[in-house]
Amino acid sequence: MDIDYRVAIVLAPIAIAASWAVFNIGAAALRQVQNFLNKEA
Repeated sequence: MDIDYRVAIVLAPIAIAASWAVFNIGAAALRQVQNFLNKEA
């Protein structure tokens, strides 16, 4: 069973971009939630 590496080559940049976006948005969302919880207290 041969693995077709073309699929991985095509999907790798998309996966990297998606993970980078989730990382950046996640960090901002976490700060926003922390700020909200700190203001409530």
